[in-house]
Amino acid sequence: MAANRIENLIRSQQAGLVCVVFILYVALAAFGGSVERDGVRVNTFLQLASQDLLYKETAYWAVMAIGATLVIISGGIDLSIGSVYCLSAVTAGLFFQAVGPSGEAAGASAAWVLPAGVLICLGTGAVCGLANGVMITALGVHPFIITLGTMAIYRGIAFVMTGGQTLRNFPESLTHGFVGMNIGGLYPVPAFIMIACVLAAAFLMNNSIAGRHVYAVGGNELASLYSGVRVKRVKIGVYTVSGLTGGLAALILLGDYGSANSNTGFGYELNVIAASVVGGASLSGGRGSAFGAFLGALVIKLIEKAIVIFQINQEYSRIIIGMVVICAVVLDRFSARMMERRMTRGNA
Repeated sequence: MAANRIENLIRSQQAGLVCVVFILYVALAAFGGSVERDGVRVNTFLQLASQDLLYKETAYWAVMAIGATLVIISGGIDLSIGSVYCLSAVTAGLFFQAVGPSGEAAGASAAWVLPAGVLICLGTGAVCGLANGVMITALGVHPFIITLGTMAIYRGIAFVMTGGQTLRNFPESLTHGFVGMNIGGLYPVPAFIMIACVLAAAFLMNNSIAGRHVYAVGGNELASLYSGVRVKRVKIGVYTVSGLTGGLAALILLGDYGSANSNTGFGYELNVIAASVVGGASLSGGRGSAFGAFLGALVIKLIEKAIVIFQINQEYSRIIIGMVVICAVVLDRFSARMMERRMTRGNA
């Protein structure tokens, strides 16, 4: 009886994550302090500007975590996502810098500068992901090895392209008219992009044949192959989507910060994979969701905020995030064993 209760508790991981988010919100609101504005005391954490910043920063990881979750559901892993993000930002940044803030440097109208830059940024990410998928399926090498290698290759290419310099001077149509658009003193476009990605991914994963094939391949690759699922095509597809999300997150970065360099996104692979795993994606494959990826990214970001508010040394942040990942994996394995025992009892 007690075992069933624990199993049900673990199964409702997303409900648990919502509770964790609520607890973190209460703690951060209680200890975050307040400021006086127009003669009124305003909670520092809950004020609109702070929430706008929180969800803008969460958008980077959540968008990439959706792609990483698809890879993990299919039974793979993508360690190169932080480098794909960096290379996409640098490639588009070089283009924006070459054409100038309004496209005059290329002797062209400003109208095509933003669409062309968006295509270059997303295209670079998708090509990097496609290369990962093709090498993994064609060479038959474990994704960990391939993406570990491309993690170094993609960042190295970014360093060579920039010479270690920081890129700036991007078009205002990107930094003020699109991603960096100011709406009532807030900058909500990154959060809107994140919400759109979560909804689109959730719909496709639950209602499309391609989405069901991704779950099937991660659940049992051999059985999927015998059932007629084109396993290699599915794997190439999920890595391409993962790269595409890296490119989209890079576009948010360019519009938000207005700069990029070869250190951009350094170490982000840990945060992105952590968000996916904390959000319920099983490293054994076959389980995970877009909404869980968003919740996982939000929890990781709130933990970072808590480290700042409680004045914990920033050097401990990676230790704490690493411990959270280990706890999530242990809970996942415990849940899997409970399900196996239940199935064994049912078949006996």
